[in-house]
Amino acid sequence: MFQLTVTPASALADEPVHIQATGLPPLQMVTLIATMKDDKGNLYRSRAFYRANEAGELDLKRDPAVGGHYMGVHPMGLLWSLKPERPFDRLIKRNVMNTPTWITLDLYDSVYIHKVGEAQPKASQVLQRWFSSPDLQRVPIREGRVRGALFLPPGEGPFPGLLDLFGGIGGLVEYRASLLAVRGFAVLALAYFAYDDLPKQLEEVDLEYFEEAANLLLAHPKVQKPGIGVISVSKGAEIGLAMACYLKQVAATVCINGANAIHEFPLRYRDLVITPIPSFPERMQVNAAGAVRIRHFKGDPRDERNQHSVLPVEKARGPILFVVGEADECFNSKEYAEQALDQLRRHGKSSGRMLSYPGAGHLIEPPYAPLCCVSWSRGLFLPMLWGGEPEGQAAAQEHSWQEILKFFRQHLALSRSTL
Repeated sequence: MFQLTVTPASALADEPVHIQATGLPPLQMVTLIATMKDDKGNLYRSRAFYRANEAGELDLKRDPAVGGHYMGVHPMGLLWSLKPERPFDRLIKRNVMNTPTWITLDLYDSVYIHKVGEAQPKASQVLQRWFSSPDLQRVPIREGRVRGALFLPPGEGPFPGLLDLFGGIGGLVEYRASLLAVRGFAVLALAYFAYDDLPKQLEEVDLEYFEEAANLLLAHPKVQKPGIGVISVSKGAEIGLAMACYLKQVAATVCINGANAIHEFPLRYRDLVITPIPSFPERMQVNAAGAVRIRHFKGDPRDERNQHSVLPVEKARGPILFVVGEADECFNSKEYAEQALDQLRRHGKSSGRMLSYPGAGHLIEPPYAPLCCVSWSRGLFLPMLWGGEPEGQAAAQEHSWQEILKFFRQHLALSRSTL
């Protein structure tokens, strides 16, 4: 009797599960297929081939995949190797509060390379992956100019506060904020263009908007004072680093694959205007799959003519954690982080740290999220090449998430002790 088990069958999206099969013929080759639909009904699938042991058992914590979307011992490989059926889709969980992501696992008693549905699986299980907990609170934010969603853990607090910034995708992206809130932070997922009545396109970065958001968060009775953390990626990480440099409210900053200077759009803060480093669209490359590689699109922050655009990281009041993918095809992010760390050292500061991950691309997500190495991107006529390979990306996401949680717990607790 074939039996497939997943423990736990319902879990948070950043928690691992244990997948096992029993009742198989000894040494039988089998196929496991994972199928998932996003909030819009788009399909994602992965498959891997395994050999049962002599007792007719399979344990993904112990047994290696011999082929399929990945090879080797990867207990969560079926989840992080999920691929969109429609080319260039990017998986983004939109409804984080009310519904989980449902993933169906099917077990076949052969090397099954046919279309799903042409044969009946021998056993199936359904996983639920949640981005919130039942007692988590989501508060829509529309105060002054600030637009976003505030996620609050249960209890009176006060909780360490975080601002969560994404990049050129625009709109309001909530899945990382809700997961961080489950881990004990009060998190404001902040939109800054292409949402509600905010500008449809990003034409300049007004740092006073982000200061207003920081003040709003700190004014909440459940948010710990005196400082907040910022977690940011891509263009958001450039803004996050600028916040660390200029805003006294920022006590700790995580920059995921960002820049160390102002690019593309000017940054304004009170009387200060930082003009961007020139870009070179003629340096864009199109790869064999038809995706645009813009790694060399941006001008060089080390060029003497561009020094006015380099962010003064030495002015940051709190520590900065740079998280970089060495296979980032969008930004030269490792070099940017190294330049920022050198700048800190030249000013006698040791408040910066870099986590650098071989095989990881631009979009480093929470653990077990599928690698998105290429997808459609706002304002581009071709899909964007983000880079990364699945195993390196999976390892980076699992490790960096725990490091980010540790970083904020340590440094926001320290900021509280200065009261």
